[in-house]
Amino acid sequence: MSSLVVVGFPTVNEAEEVRSQLVDIQKEQLISLEDAVVVDHDVDGKVHLRQALNLTTAGAIGGGFWGSLVGLLFLNPLLGAAVGASIGAASGSLSDLGINDGFMREVGETLPPGTAALCLLARDSTPDRLIERLRAYAPHAKLLRTNLSHTDEERLRQLLEQASKQAEALRLSSAA
Repeated sequence: MSSLVVVGFPTVNEAEEVRSQLVDIQKEQLISLEDAVVVDHDVDGKVHLRQALNLTTAGAIGGGFWGSLVGLLFLNPLLGAAVGASIGAASGSLSDLGINDGFMREVGETLPPGTAALCLLARDSTPDRLIERLRAYAPHAKLLRTNLSHTDEERLRQLLEQASKQAEALRLSSAA
């Protein structure tokens, strides 16, 4: 079963950086991401979804490949490629894989202007090791929403709080 976790950050750059770190950490199999989207509420009041994967582009590339293959079979590769790319782009733009865009826009509306949230849909994770790796961001991270059980949510909050205290202690000791 997948877990949805939404973590708030004071800036878009910090949310983007954490997402980038998570993608790298995924290679170490500490987390298995299905979707990771940065939602920001800009100072003009607009909500932006920063998808990790552009589905329209991915659909166009896949459709272009299959269209070319069909075009070659029917001896008209240009027409096949054009039709395949347009069908692929249309199907990519209509599909909503991962976290629901409407939900993420609702989350974005609740954010204070100028802040961001990282919406994660993870299949498997090792929360304690994951938070240990992302400790530098813990002082600014705030758990906003989750579909975890009450017990797991409380454990995640405690891990975030502990990591925040450790990061603050490291900051103070390095400043001294």
